[in-house]
Amino acid sequence: MLNKLIKYFLENKLVTFIFLIIIIAWGLVVAPFNWNINFLPQDPVPVDAIPDIGENQQIVFTEWMGRSPQDVEDQITYPLTTSLLGLPGVKSVRSSSAFGFSSIYIIFEEDIEFYWSRSRVLEKLNSLPAGLLPEGVQPKLGPDATALGQVFWYTLEGRDEDGKPSGGWDLHELRSIQDYFVRYSLSAVSGVAEVASVGGYIKEYQIDIDPTALKAY
Repeated sequence: MLNKLIKYFLENKLVTFIFLIIIIAWGLVVAPFNWNINFLPQDPVPVDAIPDIGENQQIVFTEWMGRSPQDVEDQITYPLTTSLLGLPGVKSVRSSSAFGFSSIYIIFEEDIEFYWSRSRVLEKLNSLPAGLLPEGVQPKLGPDATALGQVFWYTLEGRDEDGKPSGGWDLHELRSIQDYFVRYSLSAVSGVAEVASVGGYIKEYQIDIDPTALKAY
């Protein structure tokens, strides 16, 4: 069959040439590059910088500060795991307990839509019976992105009017600019799920109370 196909193309050079032109044109149409080709439509194939080969999963994270892993396992991880097993489309539920927090990984079938699974998990967490978890403990659904989705890193640096690095900016000021200005601007960009801040000193407020003045008031 292969010999017949090769023979056909060798004997029909016009068909071979037309077929080659079609393949080249189709490759230009779907090429993932910003080529300005006016006479051809553009339908580039989506390309990931780092393909996300992880499973279709949602993560439920619960904090219970100061408690041992055994207490977390008995009073948080186990009750939550048994409650989440009945979700539609769930393939398996994996969990881990550590000092002060619990992590539950809900693995869904591959054909389950990602945000549909998030809504089902949130619905289940909001309908948990009273008294199932200790008082003050609130489980949280993890972000809708994984570590493989980190496609852009940047740093904040102090610079002068000429664009050259300059001093006078401490880690507290740079972190405040990141948290109160840069992060909100990037979060508003379409397609950005989360902006994670790393480094610097987080801004805190400390109140010193004067007992005498407090008593007078």
